[in-house]
Amino acid sequence: MTTKKELVLAAFDNKPVVRVPVSFWFHFLKDEIHSDAFQHPELTETLLAGETKYIDEADPDYVKIMTDGFFPYENETVLGLKSAADFAKIKPLPDDSPWFTRQIEYAKKIVGRNDGRAYFYNVFCAATTVKFMRGDDGETFLADAVKENPDAVKKGLDIISGDLAKLARRVIEEAGVTGIYLSLQNLQGVSRETYDAILAPGEKAILEAANAVSDYQILHICGYAGHRNDLSWYTDYPAKAINWAAVVEGVPLEEGKRLFGGKAVIGGFGNLDNEILYTGTKEEIQAETKRLLAAAGRTGVILGADCTVPRDTDWKHFEWVREAAK
Repeated sequence: MTTKKELVLAAFDNKPVVRVPVSFWFHFLKDEIHSDAFQHPELTETLLAGETKYIDEADPDYVKIMTDGFFPYENETVLGLKSAADFAKIKPLPDDSPWFTRQIEYAKKIVGRNDGRAYFYNVFCAATTVKFMRGDDGETFLADAVKENPDAVKKGLDIISGDLAKLARRVIEEAGVTGIYLSLQNLQGVSRETYDAILAPGEKAILEAANAVSDYQILHICGYAGHRNDLSWYTDYPAKAINWAAVVEGVPLEEGKRLFGGKAVIGGFGNLDNEILYTGTKEEIQAETKRLLAAAGRTGVILGADCTVPRDTDWKHFEWVREAAK
């Protein structure tokens, strides 16, 4: 009998599958962005309990390991960034930093279930990490800094990316995750040329570090909260499967599969509380599932959503998708 992990990796490899894999995910802490599990370790127990309950009861085909509370990059210089020049002062974290060890320990507890499932650890790129830590003006702050002093910003982002690359490799090697789920997005107000020069090298380095120890990485091009992206910026990123906001971007699975050269694709459903996955009846959700697969095919396709779904989504809805994807 095929395990869930074998099913998912076959889909990643564009091999025939007995059924199309399905998985959805959502946040477990009330404020996933501003929660700090390094300062409040009890938050990790809340996260772990929520993740475990979801896996046990919803039985997803694979798991994106959520990192609520681990969004902050525990680097004093990054915590205090005030100008473009400050980026040049960033130094890498030591290997024994809790930022590494606590995340490895957390991932190990989930993967240690040894339940025949693939697990992908969430990793935010350096730019997204800075934006989260900066707060509401993060996008503008980073874009302005890139324009003001691109060399300093690149130097700093490369240091952060180096630590993220090290984390990616270590959660695979030491915690036993299958691969990483690298989340990134276009930086608004910055050109493709500038993005390729300043941000892309570090992002690709994270994937390359993970690829050195596992062939299976997911690239997530984040369209959360309506953030729009030019997907073509990422067609040469070395990931096995691609997930983007198909509904937000207006790029369905079959179109994205062509754009990314036939790579496996993940998604299809919208992730908002006014869309079918959240509001639909069984008949509506299963009809949409069949429509998506009729258009995209069943090879190299994994059904999911644009991004995290609402916390209160009825888990039966996920099972309805899986039933219709057989």
